[in-house]
Amino acid sequence: MKINYNLFLFAVAVIAITSCAAPQGQAKTDEIRFKKHVLSTEYIAEGATISDVNKDGLPDVLAGTFWWQAPDWIKHELTTAEIHASINGYGNSFFGFSYDVNGDGWEDYIKVGFPGAEAFWYENPQNKEGHWIQRLVYPSVGNESPAFVDVDGDGRPDLLCNDSKNRKVVWVSPPRNKGDTAWTSYTISDDPDRATHMFTHGLGLGDINGDGRKDVIIKSGWWEAPEDRTQPNWTFHPADLGADCSQMFVLDLDGDGDNDVISASAHQYGIWWHEQVRRGDSIAFVQHEIFTEFSQSHGLTLADINGDGQPDIITGKRFWAHNGHDPGERDPAVLYWFEYKPGKQPQWIPHLVDSRSGVGVDVVARDINNDGLNDIIVANKNGVFVFEQLK
Repeated sequence: MKINYNLFLFAVAVIAITSCAAPQGQAKTDEIRFKKHVLSTEYIAEGATISDVNKDGLPDVLAGTFWWQAPDWIKHELTTAEIHASINGYGNSFFGFSYDVNGDGWEDYIKVGFPGAEAFWYENPQNKEGHWIQRLVYPSVGNESPAFVDVDGDGRPDLLCNDSKNRKVVWVSPPRNKGDTAWTSYTISDDPDRATHMFTHGLGLGDINGDGRKDVIIKSGWWEAPEDRTQPNWTFHPADLGADCSQMFVLDLDGDGDNDVISASAHQYGIWWHEQVRRGDSIAFVQHEIFTEFSQSHGLTLADINGDGQPDIITGKRFWAHNGHDPGERDPAVLYWFEYKPGKQPQWIPHLVDSRSGVGVDVVARDINNDGLNDIIVANKNGVFVFEQLK
């Protein structure tokens, strides 16, 4: 489904930070509007997270070496401050996640650096002054879309990535006991030629074969999760899940009882859904186009934006990903949400949120102000932004 890109930019100029009306011939939904908060205009990180750092009941924003205290977004250092060159450089903070790692009741901060570099976690100081204590999560976190997801089904998130130095795909589990600080890694695959480069694109977790266990997916296929997820060398099933992409999400999109896949091009043009089709005992996928009007959807997530109970797509154009060398690099840094309409032929209605921010390599869509509505948080070379959904 293609929408006139210039028409959306015109709509933004008229109504500022709002979503565009549904295309002609489709039912018009209630207008979804956002208020844009600019937390920083400096290049601090390519991804952010939220957490109630100081336990005042309000989620705060964390990105790179800083956190911003809600509701006035007061900036604090959590470790030695680092600001990066936004035009011709690259930073060392690509993803941020929040989790109570040591079980002390305070959420800590996990920072994943440049692809192939270390990931660290920073211990929440419980409102004490000074920098947060830094500890290692894993020495080499590869893949450009590492995920913080529950791999083994124990209710705790794990870091899913590759180890580009040792050429294997791994998941890394947080400490199990209160007060522990060390993480434990498990090998999914030690095939050095399959998804082990530090700049590998495309990664996700979800039940592909319907056995109730979440499998690990990449653009060239999927590893079948064994009953014991700590078991090494999961069985790999080749499949065509498209070109180099960012985050991959698994869910039944067409209501036929099996799970499909959503993905988006990391550096070219295209957002797609991949329909699962059974051919005898084999599983294959048919690619369907969702949107192609902007390039570099390097950060993508799913969340219910309009409150209809359905998972919408939130993504946009990564700003200046390769310093001017990608298709459409100088086009507006847009941010969109795509309204999901389920059915045998599912549809996604595009809504433009902003044209001067874009995304990094990650997008967060969660309730930032406890009003029951999902907001959008992004960080990239343009800065750090919160898009507050208005009632």
